[in-house]
Amino acid sequence: MTSYRSLFHTPEFTPLFLGSAAQTAAGTVGGLALGTLVYRATGSPLLSAVSMFGPSLAQVLGATVLLSGADRLPPRTALTAIALVFAAGTALQALPGLPVGAVFAVLLVTGLVASLGGGVRWGLLNEILAKDGYLPGRSVFNMMSGLTQIAGFATGGALLAALSPRVCLLLSAALYLTAGLALRLGLSARPPRSTGRPSASATWHTNSLLWSDRSRRLTYLGLWLPNGMVVGCESLYVSYAPHAAGTLFACAALGMFAGDVTVGRLLPPRVRRRPATPLLLLLALPYLAFAAHPPLPLAALCATLASVGFGASLVQQERLMDLTPDELAGQALGLHSSGMLTMQGVSAAAAGAVAQLTTPATGMALMATGSVAVTLVLAAAGRRTPRPLLTPSAAAEGSARSR
Repeated sequence: MTSYRSLFHTPEFTPLFLGSAAQTAAGTVGGLALGTLVYRATGSPLLSAVSMFGPSLAQVLGATVLLSGADRLPPRTALTAIALVFAAGTALQALPGLPVGAVFAVLLVTGLVASLGGGVRWGLLNEILAKDGYLPGRSVFNMMSGLTQIAGFATGGALLAALSPRVCLLLSAALYLTAGLALRLGLSARPPRSTGRPSASATWHTNSLLWSDRSRRLTYLGLWLPNGMVVGCESLYVSYAPHAAGTLFACAALGMFAGDVTVGRLLPPRVRRRPATPLLLLLALPYLAFAAHPPLPLAALCATLASVGFGASLVQQERLMDLTPDELAGQALGLHSSGMLTMQGVSAAAAGAVAQLTTPATGMALMATGSVAVTLVLAAAGRRTPRPLLTPSAAAEGSARSR
């Protein structure tokens, strides 16, 4: 198995890692600040949840019209431009007196841009690493994300106690600028992985090709639905514990880090594919305890334990890459990322709506119940599905038609 240390000896891995870390930190601090700002202004659990996870809702539109750019744009240029758009959007949201409607309009624009980012980033990661290096590499990125979120939410909570949410948003914008600089200076000018211009028709055609096989469909649904519903639970942290949301987010990030280390490094390859369903169940079951309105220490423990289950996504992504030819890797991973984030946004909106009508604790418990049910249904369907094969000739034919 590729070692973590050897990954950082791979050209371009380190600048991609550092740029992504800065973007994660920016998103963490900025998201908490924006959710707090909207909650203070409106008192609405729904609007607070959507403000933190709302950009994900725009991913579905971006995935249908922009995603072909994941393989058809120069990676360095695309990643740098995305970081700069987020910097500008975050700074705009910090303007005093900006109406809530304008805040959500900015979120829509940044969400559309973000739909391209996952495919470009993970397609580049798949390109710069050896075939057996993708899962360890993605594991390192996930662990970085967990640690950065722990630090980011803890720091963001402290900053919000000392500073205004608008100042925190400006700090987030500065971090996005730093990320853009690291990516521009650290990455080489690679050509696109596929020829042809990005277009809506090319995006639709390749998405249809990726979606055409039952096994890949089930893999995508397993990546999107259980995960998204649990993020719906997380979106209610601010309204469940307004003065300790940062603590809950940090505990959830700690659990995610533990799950990624376990799956990405400790489990041998022959064992790694077996725990996907148990991990997805673990992802949801602890949130059922929120129906009893647990106190903060117990709620933090439940959030930590549940987030260990996010390690299932590494197993599922490895399977997705096994089923996808290299020339479609960027769009395949972009479709995974966009679909996952879209479902997270939908779930955040649904959880917020339930919390608006009942309580945040009830919203968490209902979303967790849905995640458990979906996991069991997908596991049963997967046992009846033979392994597919997308042949190189079929992939080449699809690529030729979309040019």
